[in-house]
Amino acid sequence: MKKQFAIIGLGRFGGSICKELYKNGHEVLAIDINEDRVNDHSNVSTHAVVADSTDERALNSLGIRNFDYVVVAIGDNIQASILTTLLLNEIGVKHVWVKAQNYYHHKVVEKIGADRIIHPEHDMGVRIAQHLASEKIVDYIELSEDYSIVELMATEKVANQSLVELNIRAKYGCTVLGIKRNNDVNISPLPSDSLFEGDILIVIGHKNDLKRFEDEGL
Repeated sequence: MKKQFAIIGLGRFGGSICKELYKNGHEVLAIDINEDRVNDHSNVSTHAVVADSTDERALNSLGIRNFDYVVVAIGDNIQASILTTLLLNEIGVKHVWVKAQNYYHHKVVEKIGADRIIHPEHDMGVRIAQHLASEKIVDYIELSEDYSIVELMATEKVANQSLVELNIRAKYGCTVLGIKRNNDVNISPLPSDSLFEGDILIVIGHKNDLKRFEDEGL
């Protein structure tokens, strides 16, 4: 379903969100105080405008309240990010997502109404570190301090065995959400589905259980 998004801050992070949403057919309003950045994104957004997001009148003139999601992707100006988040909350924007620079920035925007807080550098760093640490890990998504979703490479050890034979949930407390094989993805695989060497298992569970499955089960 087509949605309306406003992206405030058109640096590398905000700009990439803007381009991807627009490419997927959504209505995107690109906002930045820097005219050059706005011009750079005029062809990858529905509308691109120069505006100061810390000015409540400017936000209201853009009809910001009518957007489904507003992403505050302001870079190093933490003060501007905080004030923008506060104004969006007071205006009544439905969903406000904010890029946080650090822990203190996170705590402030959390208290003033951010619906979701993103740490792109931290999140990407965790994913890359997990991938570097193990040849079996293809991708890693941290859900919380305790739980994650991991894509793990099936080895020769589990080849030609079905999920019911491996009994992963009972042995390791993890759940296989899907199996990737070449360009095909099997969502909610059956217990009778067998694995081949090189398959990618999409697994959710406690971090300790996932680590044990990676070390002992594969």
